[in-house]
Amino acid sequence: MIAQVIVDVAAKSVDRTFDYLIPDDLKDVVQPGVRVLVPFGPRKIQGYVMQIVSDEQSDIEIHRLKPIFEVKDIQPELTEELVKLSEWYSHYFVSKRISILEVMLPSAIKAKYTKAFSAKHPEQLPEYLRLRFNQDGLYPYKAAQNQEDVATLLTLMKQGIVEEVTLLSQHTTKKKQRAVRVIHPDMGDSILMDLEKKQKQYELLAFLLDEQHRSVLLRELKDMNFSTSAINTLERNGIIEKYDVVVERDPYEGRVFEQEHKRQLTEEQQEAFDQINRAAASHQAETFLLHGVTGSGKTEVYLQIIDQVLERQQEAMMLVPEIALTPQMVQRFKSRFGDEVAVLHSGLSHGERYDEWQKIRDGRARVSVGARSSVFAPFKNLGVIIIDEEHEATYKQEDYPRYHAREIAEWRSRYHHCPLVLGSATPSLESYARATRKVYTLLSMPTRVNNQQLPEVKIRDMRDELANGNRSIFSEDLAVAIEDRLQKQEQVVLFLNRRGYASFMLCRDCGHVPQCPNCDISMTYHKTTHELKCHYCGYHEPAPFQCPSCGSEHIQQMGTGTQRVEELIQERFPSARIIRMDVDTTSKKGSHEKLLKAFGDGKGDILLGTQMIAKGLDFPNITLVGVLNADTMLNLPDFRSSERTYQLLTQVAGRAGRHEKTGEVIIQTYNPDHYAVQDVQANNYLAFYEKEMQFRQLAKYPPYFFLINFTVTHEKMKVALQAATHVHQTLLQHVTEKAFILGPAPAALSRINNEYRFQILLKYKHEPGLIDALRYLDDYYHERYEQEKLALRIDIGPYMMM
Repeated sequence: MIAQVIVDVAAKSVDRTFDYLIPDDLKDVVQPGVRVLVPFGPRKIQGYVMQIVSDEQSDIEIHRLKPIFEVKDIQPELTEELVKLSEWYSHYFVSKRISILEVMLPSAIKAKYTKAFSAKHPEQLPEYLRLRFNQDGLYPYKAAQNQEDVATLLTLMKQGIVEEVTLLSQHTTKKKQRAVRVIHPDMGDSILMDLEKKQKQYELLAFLLDEQHRSVLLRELKDMNFSTSAINTLERNGIIEKYDVVVERDPYEGRVFEQEHKRQLTEEQQEAFDQINRAAASHQAETFLLHGVTGSGKTEVYLQIIDQVLERQQEAMMLVPEIALTPQMVQRFKSRFGDEVAVLHSGLSHGERYDEWQKIRDGRARVSVGARSSVFAPFKNLGVIIIDEEHEATYKQEDYPRYHAREIAEWRSRYHHCPLVLGSATPSLESYARATRKVYTLLSMPTRVNNQQLPEVKIRDMRDELANGNRSIFSEDLAVAIEDRLQKQEQVVLFLNRRGYASFMLCRDCGHVPQCPNCDISMTYHKTTHELKCHYCGYHEPAPFQCPSCGSEHIQQMGTGTQRVEELIQERFPSARIIRMDVDTTSKKGSHEKLLKAFGDGKGDILLGTQMIAKGLDFPNITLVGVLNADTMLNLPDFRSSERTYQLLTQVAGRAGRHEKTGEVIIQTYNPDHYAVQDVQANNYLAFYEKEMQFRQLAKYPPYFFLINFTVTHEKMKVALQAATHVHQTLLQHVTEKAFILGPAPAALSRINNEYRFQILLKYKHEPGLIDALRYLDDYYHERYEQEKLALRIDIGPYMMM
């Protein structure tokens, strides 16, 4: 038999399968999805088995093939589905297959580690095998291969006598705890008779004999008030022994989740539930767009659908945008489904993430809640896939390989014949357009669950405030409203889409603005460190006390970031307790959850934050939401800026008045007549959709056209421009006259990290020859990158145009 292997080398020249001979002693363990060690030129290298074929199916003579050295996995890390998915994705999205395979697996797998067999019931092992397990009760996989014991151990594994364990080195060591077991359980009854008069020892031994099918932790015995002296006496007398056991890290350890019961669905929720459930029960790969206003109870619909799917012995995948949503979302899922839930997001350590991933792979968790990359969770029998807040840009990965979670989810939905649910209060224009054309099924939930009124939205024109002599960042109305809420002991959310203390520094004498030396962008001032930082390349330097250009001392901070606003609020409302949430205050693990919990427990009056507070927060005492500047998003050079502004403002407004108390929203802007702001006030998504669609049609943007953004970068401007011109010429030869090619032109950020950037934008509807052009360009520029560091980035369906 021959294994077709993708080798772990991120080079275009080896982006294909290589054939290796499977030695007789490895025939039992080599299967698609396992990682193997293979000879590759003069070195040994890791690879992934994609397929197994017989020698008749291979076009290479068998005697010329090199054999596989070693198999690294006992069970495949990749399912058959994920292997097929990697092939489809690498073809259509012009990516190296190894890159997509690596995205699928948790990063701990890429660390140095070994696999081993662990004896769950050593007394049931054949005598010769028992001697091969070390004092930790482990038999390394490599040693088992050398002794040709793997086939026997796999049989014992199916019987539950041994299990597979992963020993991670680096900083992802398996967590160990002390456990206790009876040394000779077969003699347990006679020992118990001897201990009848020693009540504490008797009770302890009886408990351990009852629980001998599992590892009983020492900590657990102490929690159950078994006496320490009884444990030590039994150990001294050789009746029980203490040993180390590997336990899974649980990121939510020590947290008690109260069981939550189903809630009664409203008519709108019931109708949406029935349609999705019908598709799930009849195994239809149908895509639903669930358009429900903020507070309409979309999460309850998701939970009840998942409940039905689990009853049918299937699995469910739930995607949420980035980390801000997970604490409250996890709370609801864990309360409903307990240990069935695996949580996958970037806030977990490597080890925690790997444990959660293994729980899914081994079928111990049937529900996943996670951010973008959890769309690759190794489920084998999916019954539903749900993407909440489907319009979020964070579902698109911006660095290589640039996948969109929705496209992966659509493929997996077809593979498993299960429905895909896209939920949002403000769907992306592309999704809503597909729903109007019956490509997706539209489900609407236009009212809030408890018939609670949507908050009243007021728009304040900051130009009028300036004319009236108010130079503060608060309009008079907002200041009065905050004061009112503080007196009533209600909570306020203030939203500002900028982190840092001030946007930039400016010399008032000569107009000099300190720029990053590596990028064409002004640097942001951070007060805590008194530094200027570039948010693109990470460059930082101490903030100057006098202008580097003219020497004047009139250099000061301009614009306002979250740090500065925090100070201004404290000056204006000295009694207010402020909790600030932005990238700087939430960089530590668990800090998101701590800050939100403090706010939820009433330890803060004002929550000030960036985008991360706009979504998913549900606190009964929030009655006022203030948007300090609605214009930061509107003025970006991006065709989606109006759509993003509308979505963000609607999401932020939805945080107010979600329970008994009525809510109020005040939006401060210098563009009060812009339709994106006006339609948020009217809470009219359809009006916004129709206006924005007209502009998109005129300008030939999605959903009327598909886009591909080509970015060429090089440290010399002339080289980058020549290459961009070559990309333009190549596209002209391969696409029809119906397509539009814009550029080459300097990118909005024309230099980052000392590299010049040029862009070409392709707009097209249907181009049969395009995939060949993309493959040619990708191959050609990979070679040129290796020779002269000239890079071409091909972004299919871009979300970041900068």
